[in-house]
Amino acid sequence: MKSLLNKIESPNDLKELTRYQLPELSKELRQYILESVAKTGGHLSSNLGTVELTVALHYIFNTPHDRLIWDVGHQAYAHKVLTGRRKELPYIRQQGHISGFPRRFESPYD
Repeated sequence: MKSLLNKIESPNDLKELTRYQLPELSKELRQYILESVAKTGGHLSSNLGTVELTVALHYIFNTPHDRLIWDVGHQAYAHKVLTGRRKELPYIRQQGHISGFPRRFESPYD
């Protein structure tokens, strides 16, 4: 089976999926976060707890026009992946790479 996550570079790509594909995407996203955080460390449980929520929010709302506000920044790893920063996640929180929380200068989605 082809990876759904590899097809997602922005929330617009996410909207191309059917709602029946979203659970599989969430499963892949959760696994990707686990593998990435295992390399660099970081907030794991708070991010795993928001995977389905993040997928649903980006699927339904018109981001970045509709703004998302996170309770705490370390819930936003799935958000970063779905908004074009998937390849940077394994290096999160390291100098010269993406931040561990939303930052407006990093992405218009933050």
